[in-house]
Amino acid sequence: MAQTEHGIEPATVHTRTLPCPGKTTPEGLGSHLIVRRGTRDETEKFARLLEREKEAFAVCTRFIGTHGLPMKLIKVERFLNGSKIIFYFTADTRVDFRELVKDLVQEFRTRVEIRQVGVRHETKMIGGLGCCGRELCCSSYLKNFAPVSIKMAKEQGLPLNPAKISGICNRLLCCLTYEYDTYHAIRKTMPKPGKAITVGEKNYKIIKVNPLEETLEVAWVDGHERNIMLTKDEWSQARATQPVQGQAAPPPPQAQAPEADAPPRRKRPKHHKAPEGSGQ
Repeated sequence: MAQTEHGIEPATVHTRTLPCPGKTTPEGLGSHLIVRRGTRDETEKFARLLEREKEAFAVCTRFIGTHGLPMKLIKVERFLNGSKIIFYFTADTRVDFRELVKDLVQEFRTRVEIRQVGVRHETKMIGGLGCCGRELCCSSYLKNFAPVSIKMAKEQGLPLNPAKISGICNRLLCCLTYEYDTYHAIRKTMPKPGKAITVGEKNYKIIKVNPLEETLEVAWVDGHERNIMLTKDEWSQARATQPVQGQAAPPPPQAQAPEADAPPRRKRPKHHKAPEGSGQ
């Protein structure tokens, strides 16, 4: 029996793991705290609980079709003590499910709660395998969803192809946040692509940056040699191709004055024609 957010609930032990280094308190070792071993009655009740959740799922699905509600039922969770049933669903818009709640309360004779979740939480509840071949992070150990942006994929040099950087929930991969801080910290210490540097007597233009190997792919500006790789020891001794401090930069070219033209002609005054019938 494990301690959860809504009380003591049954849990199944799948395997044993080694303790995490630097973690000594029980609160920091896992997501739930094991309280005690379950009794025989609790074990039998837990086995029946799974069957009752499947029955509640079928009943709720039937009521949804009866009322014609635009919602998709995802999961049903029943408490071991039978005090509450939670129904999770997804929908594109807000759904008025007040009549559905009345039918469910009348059917099960207990507290009923209906929660609308997003596509990420839907994937977390259903589970699956990621593009890496392992179980989804959200359904295995992640508790909260960290914000993910396309900037994280750019910082790590990943192809900006939605099919390669999106998960089965059609959202950006949660694992893009795992190494983003490391890439960001390393890139701060390296020159940016497009900059010009001088190594020895040769001038190079940075084409590509490899943060993990801390190497630069550069092209020789003064010749037609192919691109070469510079190690950290080589590019750390390079200097930017800029004016030396203390030496004034060349002044910008001044605009030439236009050539003197001939003096403009004086405009002749216009004579207005007097209207007919006037005495002039």
